[in-house]
Amino acid sequence: MALAVPSVASMAFQQVPILASQRVPSVRMSAELEKIAKAANPVVGYWDPLNLAKLNFWGKGDDATVGFLRHAEIKHGRVAMAAFVGYIVQSNGLKFPWAPFDAITATTPEEQWDALPVAAKLQIILFVGFLEVYSEHSFILEKQGEKHYMKGGKPGYFPKMDSWPHPVPLDLYDPFGFLSKDSAAKKEAGLIKEINNGRLAMIGIFGFICESKIPGSVPWGPHLPQYAGDVMQPFA
Repeated sequence: MALAVPSVASMAFQQVPILASQRVPSVRMSAELEKIAKAANPVVGYWDPLNLAKLNFWGKGDDATVGFLRHAEIKHGRVAMAAFVGYIVQSNGLKFPWAPFDAITATTPEEQWDALPVAAKLQIILFVGFLEVYSEHSFILEKQGEKHYMKGGKPGYFPKMDSWPHPVPLDLYDPFGFLSKDSAAKKEAGLIKEINNGRLAMIGIFGFICESKIPGSVPWGPHLPQYAGDVMQPFA
């Protein structure tokens, strides 16, 4: 799991104010990034046109900088994979057959979001925010023998939900325990596949959104129902 080709999500983080100084990253971090980049795409290899890996975010050093970028790409890739599949499912009218889901008759995912009450939108956003806090908190990570990804921990790691006051039977990342049985080599190969799939999904979901707003904006893209609203104003 690494930054080989900077993702849209990773680039977006550069919009936040950071104290950064550009320099050559450590030999160890450079070797690690190049190794993962070569495994993810043997043709392109390591490619960092924005020199993100050479930035010293908040003065925290190479491990923190690379950990931040890798975690950002992995996390946004996972969200994009779910969004890509969800967009296809929702666009084809597939939904749960009971209220309140069946009460939303809009055809496009964007219109379906607009049809949600504000209270429902806030619940979704607050729940996602809760998951963010839970996954970022060093106290929770250390209880499970892990570290924060900017402090030498594993990028992409989501803590198990076994420390909640209310028991949660299924783990969010590996609910059925399938991955825990894999060998180290298989896990490593699976993480490379996850990076590639996540990158493709980020391009795919943005392609869907662009095509639904601007017909023909995606070459050889799907012909999608047009959305009259503004995707950049989720509460409009």
